[in-house]
Amino acid sequence: MKSIRQLLDTKRELRAVTWARVIDLTGRLNLKLEENKENLLLRTAMEQITRCRDALAFSIRSSSVAVAQIHFDAAFILYLRAASLAETAPMMPAILGTVRENLPSNDLRRKAVESIAEGISAKKSTLTESDRETVLDTLAAANQARTTKTIRIRDFVRIVSIVSLLLTAVAVGVAALGAYRPTAVPLCFVPQTPAGGYFTVCPLGVASGGDPAFPNTRATDPADYLVVQIIGLVSAGLAAATALHQMRGSTTPYNVSLALAALKLPTGALTAPLGLLFIHGGFIPGLSALDSSAQVIAWAIVFGYSQQILTRLVDNQAKSILGDPPDGPKVTTKHANPA
Repeated sequence: MKSIRQLLDTKRELRAVTWARVIDLTGRLNLKLEENKENLLLRTAMEQITRCRDALAFSIRSSSVAVAQIHFDAAFILYLRAASLAETAPMMPAILGTVRENLPSNDLRRKAVESIAEGISAKKSTLTESDRETVLDTLAAANQARTTKTIRIRDFVRIVSIVSLLLTAVAVGVAALGAYRPTAVPLCFVPQTPAGGYFTVCPLGVASGGDPAFPNTRATDPADYLVVQIIGLVSAGLAAATALHQMRGSTTPYNVSLALAALKLPTGALTAPLGLLFIHGGFIPGLSALDSSAQVIAWAIVFGYSQQILTRLVDNQAKSILGDPPDGPKVTTKHANPA
């Protein structure tokens, strides 16, 4: 229960962190404005802070946290432009951390900032106006890269959530159809008795008679599909719990892990009856006729868990989106100081 609660509280915690940073920066801006109320950079930064506060205060959507972060980033860069070089230099470690987190190691702008930060740290050089323009331009690029990543995560979560809802609707429809017409496509098998006859085995019942092509419909039950789907859903839940420990956390307001878990559940509810139908159709050699309800239920568990094979590609895509900036050889745009 604690882990589930933590998943659901992620957005609230990120909102609180952003609020704390806004309060800190607001205090710094107010101090600066007391010294120079006509400074256009500071006044513009305060406007961005106001928009950041509005995004946090008047919306509970996950996107509001991302929008607030964009306005905060703009306000922070404007504040650094208005600050003195002596005030900017101590912030280099934090700026360097943001740059390293969001730009690949072979990015020329990142290398330039690392060189500047190394010189300041070793006290071999001091921060100049030209250096600050390089640093702030790179910081803006890093913020843009983080925003782009957040948008990709948002779109991914939305797509996965929509697919989950559609699969849930399909699973409910299958259960309803199975209850309304249990004999239409029965989840039953017709094994042969030692005496040479046949009997019918369904998830919730067994009856004598029938033949391999036509099970005895007296063994069917309106709840056959529902029970198999519930078993598949539970098995998928176990698979989701096993897979989630491999997922890395995210500092975005969009919960990828929860979306992936929600996708696995209806998928498992569908793969369980579909797998049994594959066995009934003879697509799996040697499993054409299960001879007990326990075997039918056991295979429903297997097929429900096997949804992991289908959703593994989605898991890999999620890991790719949440991953670090690519460090492979790429052509990067050379930095040019703004005029």
